[in-house]
Amino acid sequence: MSLPLVLVVIAALLAVTVAIGLLARRRDGRRRDVRGDRRATDAAELGPGGLGDRATLVQFSTELCARCPQARRVLDGVAAQREGVVRTEVDLTHRADLASRHGILSTPTTFLLDPDGTVRSRFHGVPRPAEVLAAIDELTPAPAPTAKERRAA
Repeated sequence: MSLPLVLVVIAALLAVTVAIGLLARRRDGRRRDVRGDRRATDAAELGPGGLGDRATLVQFSTELCARCPQARRVLDGVAAQREGVVRTEVDLTHRADLASRHGILSTPTTFLLDPDGTVRSRFHGVPRPAEVLAAIDELTPAPAPTAKERRAA
């Protein structure tokens, strides 16, 4: 192979690799709505928090996940902003059966469950707070403010 041809092949491979990386990064943390009636109400899946009155955020992680602490902070912040939202975490290191059952190929992966325990959305990677909040707000409307809250405003 001649040197110019080798350089062209290397440049093409580099361009394809960069394009794939940019596409994967663009999709990371974005919301994907779930079709069908996939339920996740098994108490062993949800951990000690159980289901929230408005929504439940279930973060699937592993012991060696580098981005899971960041996802945990984001989800804790989102849960603190919306009343009736519970965040729980499932360690797939000890529950590999759940990874195969739910088709989880990488961590962190987050499920948004409605009050009945049905999976409505899923987020791969570190979720974007605005997208999680929008998904929660679409799932169930915010509770009406109490008379005391209206007077304070």
